[in-house]
Amino acid sequence: MAQGRARVSGRGEVYKRADYYHSDIVQRRPRASLSQKKNTKTTMKVLVVLSAALALTAAVPQRRLSLNPEAGDQQAAEQNYNNYQQPEQQVKDFRPRVQIDTTTFIPIISFDKEQGTDGSYKTSYETGNNIQAQEEGYLKNIGENEDAVPALVQHGSYSYTAPDGQVITVEYTADEFGFKVKGDHIPTPPPVSPEIQKGLDLIYAGIRANAERDALELKNNPEAARSQEEKAILNYKGQYYQQ
Repeated sequence: MAQGRARVSGRGEVYKRADYYHSDIVQRRPRASLSQKKNTKTTMKVLVVLSAALALTAAVPQRRLSLNPEAGDQQAAEQNYNNYQQPEQQVKDFRPRVQIDTTTFIPIISFDKEQGTDGSYKTSYETGNNIQAQEEGYLKNIGENEDAVPALVQHGSYSYTAPDGQVITVEYTADEFGFKVKGDHIPTPPPVSPEIQKGLDLIYAGIRANAERDALELKNNPEAARSQEEKAILNYKGQYYQQ
């Protein structure tokens, strides 16, 4: 038993010595200085910044490098072709454009018309913008005996207010002598000198003399009608006729 106790006490001694050496080693272990702690923090920050930079670099699409310059140009051309946007083409409109002109509505204040069974008539009207008109007509036989033909003879007048406020009145007649018109606003020709008037009278007298001669020839010579008809045809065509 004594030996057993000695052993036990010897083992305990060993444990005590081990604990002593361990505590001595721990106490003798050098502690980290303040500068070393700062360096450690700085290193950690640099690692964080490098990690973020690597992440951004990986996110950007990389372009493959090629030692062949033509391949690079072709790749750039393909990229430009893919990014090309065709310009918008304006389609021309060939449909006809309808332009509507708006005007002021002018009412008709009065309107009256009388129609006779013999071809005669009378008509008149007035509008809201101070236009007044009246006209009458009848049939008249022009010519003599069997050659007489009915013709419409018209006579009328109309008036309106000009932009300057002047009231314009026009009177007209249309018959076998042509269309004649009168109005204070119509310029009048200068008076004809006596010499010119004398020449005009001679021309008119010659025309009447030729007409009387042709009428007498038609009465006395049956072939004169055919001759005058041929003359009229030549004159109508612009050809000269020698008498």
